Amino acid sequence: MQIGSTIPAHNLHLFQARRAGFERRFSPLNPFIRSSATLSSVASTEPTRQHLANLEKLLQKEVSTQKEGSVNGSHKRKGKSLVEGLNLARIWPEMKAAEEMSPRHLNRLQQLLTKSPEYSPRNNLSSHWEDYHGRNNWSGLLDPLDENLRREIVRYGEFVQASYHSFHSNPAMSYKVTKSLYATSSVGLPKWVDDVAPDLGWMTQRSSWFGYVAVCDDKREIARMGRRDIVIALRGTATCLEWAENFRAALVNMPGSHRDLTHNQGKVECGFLSLYKTPGAHVPSLAESVVEEVRRLLKLYEGEPLSITVTGHSLGAALALLVADGLSTCAPVVPPVAVFSFGGPRVGNQGFADRLNGNNVKVLRIVNSQDVITRVPGMFLSEELDQKLQNSSLPLAYSHVGTELRVDTKMSPFLKPNADVACCHDLEAYLHLVDGFLASNCPFRANAKRSLVKLLHEQGSNVKKLYTNKAKALTLNLEREGVPSCLPSPS
Repeated sequence: MQIGSTIPAHNLHLFQARRAGFERRFSPLNPFIRSSATLSSVASTEPTRQHLANLEKLLQKEVSTQKEGSVNGSHKRKGKSLVEGLNLARIWPEMKAAEEMSPRHLNRLQQLLTKSPEYSPRNNLSSHWEDYHGRNNWSGLLDPLDENLRREIVRYGEFVQASYHSFHSNPAMSYKVTKSLYATSSVGLPKWVDDVAPDLGWMTQRSSWFGYVAVCDDKREIARMGRRDIVIALRGTATCLEWAENFRAALVNMPGSHRDLTHNQGKVECGFLSLYKTPGAHVPSLAESVVEEVRRLLKLYEGEPLSITVTGHSLGAALALLVADGLSTCAPVVPPVAVFSFGGPRVGNQGFADRLNGNNVKVLRIVNSQDVITRVPGMFLSEELDQKLQNSSLPLAYSHVGTELRVDTKMSPFLKPNADVACCHDLEAYLHLVDGFLASNCPFRANAKRSLVKLLHEQGSNVKKLYTNKAKALTLNLEREGVPSCLPSPS
């Protein structure tokens, strides 16, 4: 659970009253319990006694301040807040006094106060991990959606969220980032643009940080998954030139693809291939970086059971297919390769789809029925006509790849049925829909466990007013960054 720093200290008593899992326990952090026996057992050292004495003084000062505010009709805070005077690193001496553990951020204390009783543990997948990694194209696991697969899909989606935030969030502490990845556009704006508007570097920047490679290095997580997992996570479109590449929709030959009597020649979108293959002035191409790093990891962990998982959203989902294609032949013996894509556009023709199938690349596409990005590029007029065009040699005869898991914004009881295009393509909205998906003929599951806070923060205008009002009742400031994930789904 990611905890932010937007809950004022003077509102902490509201959460103590609301959370059923944090009741009157004998803890030095619970200011409402003054058991002398308990305090004497905890305050075994002089520094701890001093902390507890400071705590009681602060509590008394806080109560008196609140009373004065209620009498005068206004609430004025004086001095330090409730927990700013505590040195939390001394209370938990085994923990490092890192920035996120400081009293100013309140992260550690908020974690204790807001632990969700609906935590969904991940089951042991070691005996059948290959099924969840797509060995049988996820047959029998999608409709109805297997609960273990649901957790895995959401987990890989959070890897992509971390790539959007450039490591400001860390969805999987059991994974270690081993390499940063960059993508470079082959097109550029005229040099005079830099001269006229030197502050608009995002418009002319050709090479951009695009994602990362991470490997699981936690023994318990490796045992749970049944193998050591290598993850490549790729973000969506972020720069001006990346948008320009998105619109280069002509199909071009895939390098190394040869036409035979039974298959069409593999072709992919020109712009996607450009971002994948073009090197930068100071960085190698995305294709070279990924293959080089994965080869190094395969050699490093030779002899262990391994898997390669490529995940991405939007443009990152398109490039994930090209990355998976390159990795499927990067070594004499390659571990199972799977792609989990969210809101991905079509990338190539039927020949490219056949090429991925022939290289045993497993692809699970999570698609929102209301997301128009999943229908482009190409000439999408109707499902029937689209199927006929896929096997043709027309310039825009695009074809999707792999197995599809289809969700729908209209199935969510929290989102407005007329949610806008941005919401239908939003990654957090995708994870929200997957978390609530049971089956194609079932309503949104009532015990969905994913917090709505991030969805409220990013798509508040598309969330039904009932739930935005509930968030305001919990005094959550949704306009600030670092919104805490302590609001459970109101189901």
